[in-house]
Amino acid sequence: MTQPLAAADPARVIVIARSWLGTPYHDQASLRGVGCDCLGLARGVWREVVGPEPFPIPPYSRDWGETGPREVLAEGARHMMPEIAPADAGPGALVLFRMKPRAIAKHVGILTEPNTFLHAYERLGVIEEPLTLSWRRRIAFAFLFLQR
Repeated sequence: MTQPLAAADPARVIVIARSWLGTPYHDQASLRGVGCDCLGLARGVWREVVGPEPFPIPPYSRDWGETGPREVLAEGARHMMPEIAPADAGPGALVLFRMKPRAIAKHVGILTEPNTFLHAYERLGVIEEPLTLSWRRRIAFAFLFLQR
């Protein structure tokens, strides 16, 4: 009989995510202190919290207005993480943002407090900022990191 998968300790996820603060922005990279984009931040936190990435990440476009029939990022996350309702997402959860109406979700962040989140942003690198109503409205999906 297999053990059910358990969510990682949110405090541990947050400590690890915050260790990426100040990492410069670099498209499709995932090296703490060297460079990452928003997905690279999530991948790096995954490696430290859960372990090796289960599959290579294919190249992806930076177009936040991209539309299409598939939520590729959400589908990938579903293969690795339990999905929760965005309204139930709390500190330590991974959230996917839909940056434009009807566009697919292409931006990733990690909630750090009830009203703050951490993400990698072009020109700013990895930052922690308030989860304003504008950001909160853009959350399309939420997932939990698993414990090792």
